[in-house]
Amino acid sequence: MASITRLPAPRQESYEWQYLGACNTADPETFFPPEHERGPRRRRREAAAKSFCAACPVVEACLQHALTVQEPYGVWGGLNATEREHVLRAQAHRLAVRPEIKKAG
Repeated sequence: MASITRLPAPRQESYEWQYLGACNTADPETFFPPEHERGPRRRRREAAAKSFCAACPVVEACLQHALTVQEPYGVWGGLNATEREHVLRAQAHRLAVRPEIKKAG
C-alpha cells in the first residue's frame, strides 16, 4: 500500500499536473489490473496504458509522484509496479554505494 505520509501536502498545486495527464479521460481500468490478471491479457492492458503515457505531457511528474509515494499498483509515468520497484531498488543501491549522491525529488 502507498504510504500517505509520503504524499505531497494537500495543496492544489501539488496535484495540478494530474489534470493535464493524457489519461485524464481514459478508463481507470486500463491503468490498474484486475486482482488475478496475468500473462498476455495483462501485457496488452499495460501496453494500452503505456501508450497514453508515451504521449503524455506530464509523464515525468506522474512517475516522480509514483516513486515518491511508492505507489504499489497500476501504471504510473509509463512504468508498471514491478518496473517502478526496480527503479527504486536501483536508486537505493546507488545511494548505498555512493552516499554522497542525493535523492532527486
